[in-house]
Amino acid sequence: MNILVLNGSPRPKGYTKQMTEAFRSGALSAGHKVDVIDVCKLHIGGCLACEYCHTRGNGECIQKDDMQKVYELLQKAEMIVIASPIYYHGISGQLKCVIDRFYSAAYPTKPPRLKKVAMILSSGAADMYDGALFSFQGDFLDYLGLENMLT
Repeated sequence: MNILVLNGSPRPKGYTKQMTEAFRSGALSAGHKVDVIDVCKLHIGGCLACEYCHTRGNGECIQKDDMQKVYELLQKAEMIVIASPIYYHGISGQLKCVIDRFYSAAYPTKPPRLKKVAMILSSGAADMYDGALFSFQGDFLDYLGLENMLT
């Protein structure tokens, strides 16, 4: 299986990165192909809400930045893993920009091979996950109709 991991932590040796690497190692040993993208190292702008992708762009975002690398891997991915520290009850801002830009990648339908999703989160407090899990449910399970691999 082709797995795309989006690491939303800016800390190169933080807990989220450590968990992402543990996941990557396990998935590789099970025979999967894994691409990990450290989104905080990329230059990705937020969605402009210009609707270009849903009109003249026919699913292509008007912005030409490092998100093009993500789009390319997303088209090949069968599973996506969202990894982030919890910042203010949600995922990191850098990762949020990437997910907002899925707006064009999911038009007119989600990437054809993408079927599964999981989330890796880290926080210093046990009761901080609700916002990120709400987005996970709405964005990936409900809207994109992906299979929840957290169970």
